[in-house]
Amino acid sequence: MNPSLPTTYFDTLYERTPDPWSFETSLYEQAKYTATLSALPHPRYVRALEIGCSIGVLTERLASRCDELIAMEPAAVALEQARQRCRGLAQVAFLQASAPAAWPPGTFDLILLSEVIYYLSPPDVSRLAARVTGALRPGAHVELVHWVRETDYPLSGDDAAELFIAATAGTLAPITQQRTEDYRLDLLVAA
Repeated sequence: MNPSLPTTYFDTLYERTPDPWSFETSLYEQAKYTATLSALPHPRYVRALEIGCSIGVLTERLASRCDELIAMEPAAVALEQARQRCRGLAQVAFLQASAPAAWPPGTFDLILLSEVIYYLSPPDVSRLAARVTGALRPGAHVELVHWVRETDYPLSGDDAAELFIAATAGTLAPITQQRTEDYRLDLLVAA
């Protein structure tokens, strides 16, 4: 079993290039962000958490739908870019931390995990699932989005999503599942 990728993996990527996955310019990313936000059933969320915000491109778009948004990212260089991008958005707070080891206090009515779970080992996916389910308000939404083509990460996109969904069964139920040739999107709701 492959271990979770360490924070140093992401630090090195962002030190080499400020946008290693072309979040700002990729047509794939822009289409995925539009689908991610379109799949959310509520026009507005009171308190949201985005795990792995990277350089804040999706964070900036998600913020318009949130009264309060906590954007969490382990890589300092990426987090600083996200802070700069969202500096005019008073509802966004940033936390340099890596889930599931660290977690912000309080509960949320939306938790977004976009292209992050497959960086984790199966035991860490279970720990993440426990963190998420322990931080949900009744009726909260959890959205997973993962690349489904080949990767060199500890898990494939499908394995990551399926492990998380299985680990949260009984607490979260899938309500929307979409798939393109590049990514899958799973929207879950708290029972």
